[in-house]
Amino acid sequence: MKTTAKIALTSLLLPLAAGLAFAAPATENWDNHCTKCHGADGKGLTKVGKKLNLKDYTDAKVQADLKDEEMCKVINAGVMDKGKEKMKGYKDELSADEIKDLVAYIRKFKA
Repeated sequence: MKTTAKIALTSLLLPLAAGLAFAAPATENWDNHCTKCHGADGKGLTKVGKKLNLKDYTDAKVQADLKDEEMCKVINAGVMDKGKEKMKGYKDELSADEIKDLVAYIRKFKA
């Protein structure tokens, strides 16, 4: 392979590899995007969480009622209630894999 072709191929692959390397772990995403409302422990007992009557992710019944696909959809698109944004969507900030990892992280709150 000619040197020019190798350089071109490398220049195409480096941004892809860099993007994959910077995917934040679920704990970091939870801390940055979710704890303000859902709390660090997932109980939703923050000031905002109480106001919005958020679910307690440590409750086994709540966990049983939640479907992974629905959680991914909510994290991706957010939640609107009576024309007002109840939860911001994170499709522009989190990759599909990060959203799946966040759902798995939420599952770990189950008591």
